[in-house]
Amino acid sequence: MPTKTITLELDAYEKLRLAKRGGESFTEVVRRAVWLDAPITGAELRDYFRKGGSGVSTKYLDAVEQTSDQDPVPDDPWA
Repeated sequence: MPTKTITLELDAYEKLRLAKRGGESFTEVVRRAVWLDAPITGAELRDYFRKGGSGVSTKYLDAVEQTSDQDPVPDDPWA
């Protein structure tokens, strides 16, 4: 298969490197990436993290959700 060489800034390279799983190639990391057309909602972000693979523990997510339930968003955004 043909290949293409690209240049990345160091911070972008580090993000890709940290996203690698086991013997996965950079090509596989890029193919696995999710490219969003619209901003993600908090619920979508929570669901993404709960699916796993993000490195965020279920215990931590449960604590964040419990804290969120204890401090709901007010009906009046100016409150």
